[in-house]
Amino acid sequence: MTRLPSMMNRIALMLGVALLGVCQTTAEDWKATVEIPRLNVSEYHRPYVAIWIQDENRKCVANLAVWYQLTKSGEGEGTKWLPDLRQWWRRSGRSLQMPVDGVSGATRPAGKHELAFDDADQRFSKLPAGKYSLMVEASREVGGREVLELPFEWPSKTTQKLKATGKEELGDITFAIPPSK
Repeated sequence: MTRLPSMMNRIALMLGVALLGVCQTTAEDWKATVEIPRLNVSEYHRPYVAIWIQDENRKCVANLAVWYQLTKSGEGEGTKWLPDLRQWWRRSGRSLQMPVDGVSGATRPAGKHELAFDDADQRFSKLPAGKYSLMVEASREVGGREVLELPFEWPSKTTQKLKATGKEELGDITFAIPPSK
């Protein structure tokens, strides 16, 4: 009998965790995965990465993430190199005062990085109907530069799952867009 309460507590805990997982996975979020490949080079620097949504006129309508060196180093301020993200810089970056709360962050190591955005976020909830593209740009010191574009239409009746694969500075990029409400 002494094992019964312990077993009941474990079952209750497992049920609670399972229900929490169900609640989290049913949320209607915009989700992106950005892979930074592991490169075999003599001098490796983490890439600066910008992720944004642009409309069919190529105007930036939402900055989602900008990863760059946030601290000073012997090479100067990290913001000094943001113009190397050329497309993002021309469309949006030069008009921003960095850091941007909820957008900017530190560079990421090689691997897959997941981002999730609540569909109630004003960047998405106020998005008018039209054709858009998720843009991902990476630039690396003593390396290359690469831009990937994933076109989509909004609003959507079903979940859209987009995918692109980079050749050098970026790996697999995925973007899942929930149906509009």
